[in-house]
Amino acid sequence: MMAFIERWGITIVEATFATFQMVTISLFFSILIGLPLGVLLVISRTNGNGHIWLYRVLNIVINTIRSVPFIILLFALLPFTRVIVGTSMGVKGVIVPLVIFTAPYLARLMESSLLEVDQGVIEAYQAMGIKPLHIIWHVMIREAKSSIILGVTIAVIGLIGATAMAGLVGAGGLGDVAYRFGHVRYQPEVMYVTIVILIILIQGIQSLGNVLSQKAKKD
Repeated sequence: MMAFIERWGITIVEATFATFQMVTISLFFSILIGLPLGVLLVISRTNGNGHIWLYRVLNIVINTIRSVPFIILLFALLPFTRVIVGTSMGVKGVIVPLVIFTAPYLARLMESSLLEVDQGVIEAYQAMGIKPLHIIWHVMIREAKSSIILGVTIAVIGLIGATAMAGLVGAGGLGDVAYRFGHVRYQPEVMYVTIVILIILIQGIQSLGNVLSQKAKKD
């Protein structure tokens, strides 16, 4: 055990930190894009203001992106990523495909959560003359808060899996370590340790999400 820690300890710690970087930065931008997009999907779909065309366009775009497996999307976006951030390697080079992959997924989860809100409650606030933005923030999002937290939790777990695949293009992180050392250089113990770390991360995030969701439901 000590020999393993001496040989691989720093490498695995650095890879874990890189994974946290990728997940944190990508999640931040995915939420900035995905959650408002989810709200827009619901509004254009349900309020009957003649914007159903917007919903159809967004629906096609989101479904198209979500139809492409991440590993294929990752390679397809390499030229675009180089244009945006100047590189397609390392943590910086994988943020763009991670955001493009995760934001539509979050938008769908947001849409599903908001559609669960009782339409009668929304109509009651509309009848009282409450402004649409206030209804979105203080009624729809508030009522769906517990479900939204669970949705974001699911998205984070999916994002961790995507960062592991990103290791195939030299993005760094635990996936990169598992592939380069565990698979290519036939060091199975390294792969097993990365698997255990990923399991612990996912279990911790899911448990935290469940707790926060339950707390939001009681508020």
